[in-house]
Amino acid sequence: AAAELFKELGTPFIINQRKYSMFVRDIEKDGLKDYAAAHGIGIITFSPLAQGLLTDRYLHGIPEDSRVAKGNPWIQNDINEERLAKVRKLNEIAANRGQKLSQMAISWALRDGKVTTVLIGASRPEQIVENAAAVEKLEFSSGEISAIENILAE
Repeated sequence: AAAELFKELGTPFIINQRKYSMFVRDIEKDGLKDYAAAHGIGIITFSPLAQGLLTDRYLHGIPEDSRVAKGNPWIQNDINEERLAKVRKLNEIAANRGQKLSQMAISWALRDGKVTTVLIGASRPEQIVENAAAVEKLEFSSGEISAIENILAE
């Protein structure tokens, strides 16, 4: 609807920004991802690492110095043992791909070319360098995609 309104007003609608990760897939469900791709609208996504959950930080539980342990409510509800079990299984796929989990999560978000870019937050410069390497391996085999989808559906 917004794209149509912009068109009527003669204003270009060139980019949309939404949250997107393996765990938050609303842009697929509501059709935005396909609509944007079909109409030349870019998508910038944020939180491709699910507030750090799709990194190696939570593989062995909730670290004492994490946002979750400090009671941050906007991530606390997303982390439980069931979700952590999925993270561990996803990490195995990443390792088999020769990537860190964070790299695979970014590669996954960018895999089909419909997402223009992802915004990542980093607390250390090394994280930016590490995560930028995700673009070196954007292709997934059908087996990898199936395995990821099966884990996420559990």
